[in-house]
Amino acid sequence: MKAIIVGGGIGGLATALSLHAVGIASIVFEQRSQIRELGVGINTLPHAIKVLAGLGLLPALDAAGVRTGELIYMNRQGSRIWQEARGLAAGFEVPQFSIHRGKLQGVLRQAVVERLGEAAIRTGHQLVDFEQNQRGVTARFKTGADTGLASVHGDVLLGCDGIHSRVRAAFYPDEGPPSWNGIMLWRGATWWPPFLSGRSMIIAGGMGAKLVLYPILTDPARPGEVLMNWAVTSRKGKPGPPPHREDWSRPGRLADLLPLVQDKFTLAELDPVALIKATPEFYEYPMCDRQPLPRWSHGRVTLLGDAAHPMYPVGSNGASQAVLDAQCLAQSLAAQPGDPVAALAAYETQRLAPTTDIVLTNRVGGPERVIDLVEGRAPDGFTDINTVASHDELTAIVRGYAQTAGFAAPSKLSGPGP
Repeated sequence: MKAIIVGGGIGGLATALSLHAVGIASIVFEQRSQIRELGVGINTLPHAIKVLAGLGLLPALDAAGVRTGELIYMNRQGSRIWQEARGLAAGFEVPQFSIHRGKLQGVLRQAVVERLGEAAIRTGHQLVDFEQNQRGVTARFKTGADTGLASVHGDVLLGCDGIHSRVRAAFYPDEGPPSWNGIMLWRGATWWPPFLSGRSMIIAGGMGAKLVLYPILTDPARPGEVLMNWAVTSRKGKPGPPPHREDWSRPGRLADLLPLVQDKFTLAELDPVALIKATPEFYEYPMCDRQPLPRWSHGRVTLLGDAAHPMYPVGSNGASQAVLDAQCLAQSLAAQPGDPVAALAAYETQRLAPTTDIVLTNRVGGPERVIDLVEGRAPDGFTDINTVASHDELTAIVRGYAQTAGFAAPSKLSGPGP
């Protein structure tokens, strides 16, 4: 069996490695001329790290990221609403990682090259169209400025080509652009002194604006500093089509961002305004998703990751769910090597409903609803969280989301903040 993978992002590369692990050949076709390490920080959850650790990538991840130790939700005034252990500290067998998105992609790419060979990744290949029959799938790619097309034949075609997926568009041509919820996200990272344990993650704010802080890299050559990732979200418009195309590398402007942060957050751990001003370059990203699909698999063709279920970036789930897709898809194909159509249908059966639930839950804030709830009831702050929201209310939101997303902690090392 040979798989044609369209898209060289986290999902596509994780799929190539997962297929290789079960003895299935694949080639990754990426439309960019090179796979660049774009983006800023993301969190990869233990259930996805377990998959990557099973592929032998834990040492490389340790070299590229930070093992997340705790998550703290705060209000704007820096009062703790909820805090919980994460990764190994929460009782999981494997860590949670805070890592630069591009660094994670780089770890996966290097593993693909080492295990499958340089020829397993073909850059500069833009999918034009594809067709399938009982003998397989033929995909055609534009490979340069000329009009010539490269034709590739395989047993299955896997659309891992992101929120603007050409594979998805072939089956849903009238879907239109992604849906914007009216919230803009700014992301950046710069070297900065660590706070708390050095492995802590803070999400602060409420309905008007949120601030996210966590380290994503350490370097022995920079003692006393970490590469500190930050993100700010704020509502800037009405829901509808995005104001510009969603991508990982659109520069942001201080003039747009600073008014949302100045005099808005009071944190003992660090000064967010100083952190943002010290960041050489940061990025602007409209918070977009798409309506969940009724099906992903069409004969010998299916979707994976953001091509299948693009979701708002809350709850640390986008990359993690793509990795889980990759493992499930590989196992399904390995279980039914003589019937790839049935294998892709089985993959969809296992993964479509759970990811649909996450997409819909993220639309209402995911686990970050705890800070929205508290700000709505106590916008000027509080002295005792129990007078604002009960333990049961907070637990239902945070642990309910973890259950929905499939990473509920095996221990009880979490709970409301003091």
